[in-house]
Amino acid sequence: MRASLPAAALIFALSAGIGFAHHGWRWAEDGNFELTGTIREARLGNPHGLLTVDANGEAWTVEVGQPWRNEQAGLTDDKLKPGVELTASGHRSSDPAQRLMKAERITIDGTVHNLYPDRD
Repeated sequence: MRASLPAAALIFALSAGIGFAHHGWRWAEDGNFELTGTIREARLGNPHGLLTVDANGEAWTVEVGQPWRNEQAGLTDDKLKPGVELTASGHRSSDPAQRLMKAERITIDGTVHNLYPDRD
C-alpha cells in the first residue's frame, strides 16, 4: 500500500500540471472581441498556435487552435504567414494590460475559418 501512495501523488501532480499548462478559456473575458491587423510572426504547433499581429501600431498575441483544429477549419500554415491581413474574432484577456486574445474565428480574404464551431 505504501508504494501506491507515492505513485498516486505523482499521477495527481502530473495531471494537475497538465491542466495548468493547457489553460483553456479561464483567462479570457466572456464578451466577444474583434481585432484586425497584419501578421508579424507565426509560431504554429502544439498545444496551439500563436500569432503576433500588428493592429493600429500595437503588437497583439492571437492564440489560434491546435494544428488539427486549424486544419479542420481550413486554416493552413501557408495562410498564416507574415504580411497576411486578418480579422480575429474571439475573446481578449481579462487583464486589460495584456494585448492577448483567443481566436474562435479567423477571417482572411473574406473566408471565415471557424476554429471553434461549437462556441458563439
